[in-house]
Amino acid sequence: MTTRWAPAKKDTLRALATEILHNYAKGRAFVAVDGLADAGQAALADDLAAALVEAGHPAFRASVGDFLLPRADAGAGAASGPAPVDGSLLRRALVEPFRLGGSTAWVPAAFDSERQREVEPRWVTGPDDALLVVDGEALGRPELAGLWNYTVWVTAGGARGGLRAGATAVVDVTDAEHPRRVFDDAC
Repeated sequence: MTTRWAPAKKDTLRALATEILHNYAKGRAFVAVDGLADAGQAALADDLAAALVEAGHPAFRASVGDFLLPRADAGAGAASGPAPVDGSLLRRALVEPFRLGGSTAWVPAAFDSERQREVEPRWVTGPDDALLVVDGEALGRPELAGLWNYTVWVTAGGARGGLRAGATAVVDVTDAEHPRRVFDDAC
């Protein structure tokens, strides 16, 4: 019988938080938590934001799913791939105001995809040095790829995706209580 390496969840999250803060402790930066379909991105993003706060750094949460196009506007191709994001709304309400820093407020959610309608904006502010952790599917697609400073690709059971190659870190959450960092280096 072989022993399987199973790091504690807190250790994996603390290691990611330490790496992110090493590079992005000053100013405002975006951390994307990406993956295929629902591989557990939202849960990992919540836990990562909590680990960043535990490390003493302000971190906020948002989901790209709260910036989708209404089904009526999404077009026929919407059913075959990741849900189409309202890139203009995402940039205008969340990305650009967050990047400005200072007392500028941003909106972490603008659309309710279940009810297919806009939501009442809730304005949030934060300190000049802060991270925004955003979860979603296919955040590395061309129209979104340039927004993120650091990208975590979430996988379960070794599932691979074309956007995984561009991620800064890959985390396997097959065992949610023992997620582990995966290194895809090849020579």
